[in-house]
Amino acid sequence: MDDLPEEVTKPVVAAGGSPAEDGRADPLSGFLDWCEKVGLELSPKVYVSKEGTVSDYGLLAREDLQIGEVLFTIPRAALLSQHTTSIRSLLEKDQASLESQSGWVPLLLSLLHEYTASNSHWRPYFSLWPDFSSLDHPMFWPEEERVRLLQGTGILEAVDKDLANIQLEYTSIILPFMESHLDLFDPKLHTPELYRRLVAFVMAYSFQEPLDEEDEDEKEPNPPVMVPMADILNHVANHNANLEYSLECLKMVTTQPISKGHEIFNTYGQMANWQLMHMYGFAEPYPGNTDDTADIQMVTVRRAALQGASTEAERQLVSEQWDFLCQLEMVGEEGAFVIGWEEVLTEEELSMTLKVLCMAAEEFKEFKEHEGWEEDTEDEESFTLSNETIPRLKASWKKLLHDSALLTLESYSSDLKAEQDLLNDKVAYGKLSLREQQALQVRFGQKMILHQLLELTS
Repeated sequence: MDDLPEEVTKPVVAAGGSPAEDGRADPLSGFLDWCEKVGLELSPKVYVSKEGTVSDYGLLAREDLQIGEVLFTIPRAALLSQHTTSIRSLLEKDQASLESQSGWVPLLLSLLHEYTASNSHWRPYFSLWPDFSSLDHPMFWPEEERVRLLQGTGILEAVDKDLANIQLEYTSIILPFMESHLDLFDPKLHTPELYRRLVAFVMAYSFQEPLDEEDEDEKEPNPPVMVPMADILNHVANHNANLEYSLECLKMVTTQPISKGHEIFNTYGQMANWQLMHMYGFAEPYPGNTDDTADIQMVTVRRAALQGASTEAERQLVSEQWDFLCQLEMVGEEGAFVIGWEEVLTEEELSMTLKVLCMAAEEFKEFKEHEGWEEDTEDEESFTLSNETIPRLKASWKKLLHDSALLTLESYSSDLKAEQDLLNDKVAYGKLSLREQQALQVRFGQKMILHQLLELTS
């Protein structure tokens, strides 16, 4: 790693406080010059631009591309991680005190330092994100707006957890570390607000190298890393390029033919719109996201079962059945059943839950005595919950699923019809703020999946 800076200096921030404001008029040309210096090879068939993209910077085809073409190659030394930062030896030495629930602390400390150090090797890279002001994750929205636009989507709960974890991590790990190294860090400069912005930056732009299949069960996931140029590509479910990892470098390779002038899209994985909104601050317009899902909270199914119980004995039975499902680790107070466009993604858990909650007292008693095991007398396909099989479920299972979907729809603050009208009215939709548009896409996709489930269980 000879091309990395060895000396570590006290942070000096350019006037205005961000790398983009160090006198360079065009951060993109500075970044592309830097790419050349660090050995990042960009194909002449592609170019980076803000024009003709779905959002901010993107990569576009200068000419027609075939499947399997390498768009760029980046050497591992140019990645920004806890292993390449100029403070890597310090992070290694204090490794034990930097462990956290997220596993992101070493990278975040690397970013805190490199973003504010005037001589950082990655300064031209950071200049693409002045003050990270383009990041518009729901965690930065006023709480009132978050609640108004995202109630029922699952994002509110995820953001609350994030903010609590960020606060805890900053006060219990980051601050003590900085106070032990005041030659490198300044708590007045490396504030909780900057830390929050960097967490959002890691959420939206970092990559996690997948483990080899044989290591998946034994090893911890790889820590996130920043991959300059790869993070410029935008995401769609139907993507046309993919990042490939090798020992010496990473390559972005086309997975579909791409016509001249079209944008090149990477994939961030199979992600529902609520996950894209939470992690990246955007949603795919309906009906583009084929990976979209709607959650039915596990406790909502319990609530639906209790609503259907007409006597105290029946309510008691539902409580016992729920406790048993908890023992089997099929349900939990905070879990959710995930419903996709074509099938249920948590079919084992949902099948078992419907089965147990729909049992009569005698049947449940016998089932419990066998600790949830029984002869396979039932048709196996009752455990495959898809659009094809759901209409063929037992009437009691369908009713419970139907009631659970209805209860879930009640948790939103708006109805499907009003949102359908808004999406169809181009003028009215155009008057919405970007946040309102994105939140509408999240809510509408979820509600359409739930309404499809209502039809399947009618």
